[in-house]
Amino acid sequence: MANVLGIVAEYNPFHNGHLYHLEKSKKDTGSNYSIAVISGNFTQRGSTSLVDKWEKAQMAISNGVDLVIELPTLYATSSAENFADGAIKLLDSLKIVDYVSFGAETPNSNALDHLADILYHEPKEYKALLSIELGKGLSFPKARENALMMYLNDQKNIKNILSSPNNILAIEYLKALKKYKSRMNPHIIGRFESDYNSNQIKGNIASSTAIRNMIKNNAFNILPRLMPQSSCAVLAKGIKTGHAIPDISVFEKEIIYNLRKMTIAEIKELPDVSEGLEFAIKEAASSCNTIVEFLNIIKSKRYTTTRLQRILVYALLGITKKDIEVSKRTVPYVRVLGFNQNGKNLLSEISRANPKLHIITSVKKFVDSNNKNRNLDILLSKDIWATNVYTIGYNNDSWSNLDFTHKMIMM
Repeated sequence: MANVLGIVAEYNPFHNGHLYHLEKSKKDTGSNYSIAVISGNFTQRGSTSLVDKWEKAQMAISNGVDLVIELPTLYATSSAENFADGAIKLLDSLKIVDYVSFGAETPNSNALDHLADILYHEPKEYKALLSIELGKGLSFPKARENALMMYLNDQKNIKNILSSPNNILAIEYLKALKKYKSRMNPHIIGRFESDYNSNQIKGNIASSTAIRNMIKNNAFNILPRLMPQSSCAVLAKGIKTGHAIPDISVFEKEIIYNLRKMTIAEIKELPDVSEGLEFAIKEAASSCNTIVEFLNIIKSKRYTTTRLQRILVYALLGITKKDIEVSKRTVPYVRVLGFNQNGKNLLSEISRANPKLHIITSVKKFVDSNNKNRNLDILLSKDIWATNVYTIGYNNDSWSNLDFTHKMIMM
């Protein structure tokens, strides 16, 4: 079979930078087929998807992706490490992917791979330095950055590399490839567009963050310049029908309600909650009614805004530390969101290459099949619940159980 390209993405939404990455990755690797593993209705940095997972799949397939698979919610809303681990584990389980491509601000693959090697093997000297830095009350990302700088005696380069969310994810992808001894070859594309959190526009390129902010500010006239026409049409439909959800603040009342209802012991069981943070969360939830207020009360040098927002998503979706542990020891199912004719052929190849893999094209059929893998049931139940919660944020037609009734995207 010709080369198969794998991509991990959020496509929130699919813009010109994503199109460049997809087309350049195909060209560089000589791949005739492409598979995208995308996050669903909630994202890794603790927010919502602008449009639902099927609309994101439609954007991707319209622009050249052959097969779109959902990254289960327990990975998609997790830390960079578990997000990348779950995505690489899923792509590797397909047994047909030759290359996995991802973007990074630092296109020097050797530098990123060297850092991934250290983080994977964790030499004793590095672990000791990390422990010292964590003892200073720093957040884990900052403590890790300091430990790496001291271990490698290289302050400037390490700081530059680890200041970018995409570089951090790239390192985690490389680390996961080592962990699973994957046959997939990493391919890094240097990002030429704005940084992930930048609101700048460079020519016809802007970050997903900038595009979402434009939508919040009703600056719709700029979008056709920044997105492929097909993506723009899908997004416009979502906005017109009241099915676009700009960020997690749409659910702030539900989140604060849940936190007020939860006991301190229950809050302690939310992922990323440690070292007494549960007491601060309970107190903050008892004295505010917006996410902005909540974050202003809690955030500190130890707890980043992104980490706190992920905790809010966990509280909203009822995700616990036990759930995350289940995800770490489970090879996930292949939940198909959409495909074209090439993608249909890929599914046949995947079935032949790994007959034991659970491929879900109908949630109802999978649920009715009396699946014996309890861990897969836990993963799927979180996906179903995440969609049910997500549609509460719609302005119109807030139907539940879309995972059972929504058709796959077929082009």
